[in-house]
Amino acid sequence: MVVSGELIRMMNYVDEMATTLRRISATIPTMSDDEKKRLAEYIRKSDPSVQGVLQKLEGK
Repeated sequence: MVVSGELIRMMNYVDEMATTLRRISATIPTMSDDEKKRLAEYIRKSDPSVQGVLQKLEGK
């Protein structure tokens, strides 16, 4: 299957997102409950969201 340069670029962005999430996950044990709550709210409110993009990709 031949893929475009644009698809490769998008896949690299996903790899960068995964790296960022690993960094966040590694830091969670050092965070206070309030910090965890605030970060969760911040992530939940981010726009566009991962779920929103997945829905667009899946045509929902």
